[in-house]
Amino acid sequence: MDRLISYLSRFFMILAGVALLLLVLLATGNVALRLFHVPFAGTYELVSFLGALVTAGALGHTQRRKDHIMVDLVTEKYSPRAKRLTDAVSHGLTSVLFAIVAWQVFRWGENIRLSGELSETLQLKYHPFIYGVAAGFALLAVVLFLDTIGAILHKREDEE
Repeated sequence: MDRLISYLSRFFMILAGVALLLLVLLATGNVALRLFHVPFAGTYELVSFLGALVTAGALGHTQRRKDHIMVDLVTEKYSPRAKRLTDAVSHGLTSVLFAIVAWQVFRWGENIRLSGELSETLQLKYHPFIYGVAAGFALLAVVLFLDTIGAILHKREDEE
């Protein structure tokens, strides 16, 4: 299971990197075209969609690597057992939260898809971007769930 999640988190991070590269190229190209008074229509839409994919795609991988900012002013004074309990509860609750977020974002994507709604400027079907964001949140929920199990089973990175 850990190997599958590792593969998925790296895959999502690669997709996020590709989306970031496209976002930068699009924004830079649009600025360059503005110099000649021919900006690319729909840049704002595409940058928004790609930005959402960048953020959601990086969540699972970042959580696996523990690269998020963590403030532990209070918990640094805890015993190892109390830290594990705090981590288990925290990861468990946030896992549930992000599972609900993923489900709700997916439902929103389904509503957009079923209604046939298109983006305002480019008239693109944008529900695939919404599904991508839902998948990123779902992966984060799974990683947090595995972190919960790891905390319960005494697997902390600072004790290894």
